[in-house]
Amino acid sequence: MPGQTEPPGLFGRSGRPKSSGCSGWSGWLGRPGRFGPTARSGQLGRTQPGQPGRSRRAARTGWAVVVGAVLLCAAAGGASAGLHGADVRRGPVPGLAQEHARVGAEVRVTSDPRPARPGVRGSHSTPATLLINADITEVAAPDGRRTRVRTPVLLMMVSPGDDRAAWQGLLPSTRLRVDGRLSPPAHQGERLAAVLRVESEGPPRITGNPTAVQRAAGSLRSGLREATDGLDADARALLPGLVVGDTSRVPPDLHDAFRATDLTHLLAVSGANLSILLFLLIGPPGSALHSERRGLAPKLGISLRGTALLGGAVTLAFIVVCRPEPSVLRAAACGLITLLAIGTGRRRSLIPALAAAVVLLVLYDPWLARSYGFLLSVLATGALLTLAPRWSAALQRRGMPGRLAEVLAAAAAAQAVCAPVVVVLASRISLVAIPCNLLAEFAVAPATVLGFAALAVAPAAPPVAELLARIAGWPAGWIAWVARTGADLPGAEAPWPGGWPGAALLAGLTVLAVLLAPRFARHPWLCAAAALLLVLVVVRPAPLARVVTGWPPPGWAFALCDVGQGDAMVLAAGEGTGVVVDAGPDPRSVDRCLRDLGVTRVPLVVLTHFHADHVRGLPGVLRGRAVGAIQTTSLDEPPEQAAFVRRTAAEARVGTVRAAPGERRRAGPVEWQVLWPRAGPGGVAAVKGGGGPNDSSVTLYVKAAGGLTLLLLGDLEPPAQRGLLHGPAELPRVDVLKVAHHGSAFQDTGLLDRVRPRLALISCGADNPYGHPSPRTVDALRAAGARVLRTDTDGAVAVTGAGRELRAVGRS
Repeated sequence: MPGQTEPPGLFGRSGRPKSSGCSGWSGWLGRPGRFGPTARSGQLGRTQPGQPGRSRRAARTGWAVVVGAVLLCAAAGGASAGLHGADVRRGPVPGLAQEHARVGAEVRVTSDPRPARPGVRGSHSTPATLLINADITEVAAPDGRRTRVRTPVLLMMVSPGDDRAAWQGLLPSTRLRVDGRLSPPAHQGERLAAVLRVESEGPPRITGNPTAVQRAAGSLRSGLREATDGLDADARALLPGLVVGDTSRVPPDLHDAFRATDLTHLLAVSGANLSILLFLLIGPPGSALHSERRGLAPKLGISLRGTALLGGAVTLAFIVVCRPEPSVLRAAACGLITLLAIGTGRRRSLIPALAAAVVLLVLYDPWLARSYGFLLSVLATGALLTLAPRWSAALQRRGMPGRLAEVLAAAAAAQAVCAPVVVVLASRISLVAIPCNLLAEFAVAPATVLGFAALAVAPAAPPVAELLARIAGWPAGWIAWVARTGADLPGAEAPWPGGWPGAALLAGLTVLAVLLAPRFARHPWLCAAAALLLVLVVVRPAPLARVVTGWPPPGWAFALCDVGQGDAMVLAAGEGTGVVVDAGPDPRSVDRCLRDLGVTRVPLVVLTHFHADHVRGLPGVLRGRAVGAIQTTSLDEPPEQAAFVRRTAAEARVGTVRAAPGERRRAGPVEWQVLWPRAGPGGVAAVKGGGGPNDSSVTLYVKAAGGLTLLLLGDLEPPAQRGLLHGPAELPRVDVLKVAHHGSAFQDTGLLDRVRPRLALISCGADNPYGHPSPRTVDALRAAGARVLRTDTDGAVAVTGAGRELRAVGRS
């Protein structure tokens, strides 16, 4: 389901998995001998001198207790899962969903509204959609029968338009009356019984106000958002996410940067948030043995048990303000582990406490057992309790300062155990995760503390809250800068085999690296060489990358980017300069292509027409580059995509111009002429049987360096292709043809016979649902003497030379 926070229960808000739910406890949980498994009592099977029989009986009894406890937990988990599953399937709603029935319903909101991330579906963008988790309390079937139920569903509000703010302002526990159509959930075995696509017009019809607690929490969150209104864009978007997990303002490109650097755990409320609050109460991290003596609690004369109780109250308030979603419950459970240790004085029982917390959470909500986010939280916490203290001690023995050793060990341990799970879902590994987490770590605490302070004082003193938010904006901006800079490095992410085989391979290599690390540590020169190699892989200096990968080939004149099902092309116009024709559907893909080509200046962006698979990647072209102007076709259809282009250009302060029929332009060694569309009513040539926006595609005849000639057809359909063929000037033969409309079956063979290209390039996505390219089109091109290359099999394609020296290199 596009934009759903978890699928369901698995993912974070951008379609990507949450991580490290308790990563903030590295200080308290992290030095050898404090919380490690060093207790000498209770070791099963240890033989006492003179009492071998009693020791063996005690060992057998101990193992029996362990096995019994495991079986009891398994039985309880199975029973709880069965009861919850039956509860979801109970009542008429699942059956009505199978029939896709239109119903009226009374619902109770159980989550904050969240926007679905916009995507591209063919030539159009998916409509703006709000997603809201809710429980149906009463449903009216098509036959008028009304039934009182309690069934969890996902509300989808498509294109709320002017009423979007009213829908986004809904708080949990609000009761609504909605009309809509039910459908089954996207995946079987979900905690949802159905998806209810709301068809009610206008603002939400509220039948019951939220509870007083939810109103107070909503007021606090709203005050924080208002206090951040005057900050820079990144800080304004990020600060509410750091403090209370409110990511409604985080733009897709910033979210992508956090995902590429494995910093997404900062956008989800985690144990780090709660640990920072408890730090003020209990004491500074890194001194857990005496932490109760150094926080605010001892200064106020609060006893140990009183400190634990007060910490529990802070935890409950944290749950209410940050909303009782799975990530918040995981964070609270992690925080209560340390509170339990402090309140009972049993600091060596954290592993059993963690196990107990996991069991209780899964019994309370069995769906967590299927949540990759929950798994990542548990793994990260376990790593901080077991691996991090040992690794920190090893680093300190080699002369590293204590605090730096703790932070580095915590980040490395969490990354080592979580990376194999991330690979299962994302089929990639981040090579910059550890350094980016280290650089961001030092700014998280001040940003979070000041953000919580702004949240607390906003209702009573808005000017003070704005001042605190302005100060908090500095570390928040630093975190955003770290994420964007890390993600912009050419080797920030590396592809990796997906699924569980890929996870097993990565886990095996990680274990091997850990086992070999002590040996490597004895050879500083070897460590330095490995570090230098990693830096080169991540930074990928252009000269070295070209030698190693052969991409881009020397003297390239034209490149067809691999952007999936869409178009994006680059004409070389000098050192570091390129004219971009179309931007594809995804900003990250076109941005990566331009970075690989070394393009930092773009004198002109030509958008052949306004279909989403040609224009939605425009922000990626504009990101970090000097862009002169954006040229478009004269037909503003679809209107929402034309508006998107104008809005994006205005935000980047780049002017837009219309392509004029017959106009000629030049940039460095490349020159081109606009062949289509021709002048006609409304500025677009009338074409009999024309294909609308496709037949308004800006078509270019290009002469590049060395005499290379190209014909770029956009998405022209056969009627426009015939119009182009019978124009006032005869089309010459060309070296390269960018085949129209991703190689669809609708091509004019007369045009192919006229231009007779030596190379025919097709941009299309692997396994696309349209069957592009058509085998008939590919056969026709080959019959005309062209060599056919396609991005779904050959990857990005670069063209060099001309005439007999013409050569195409695919980056498959």
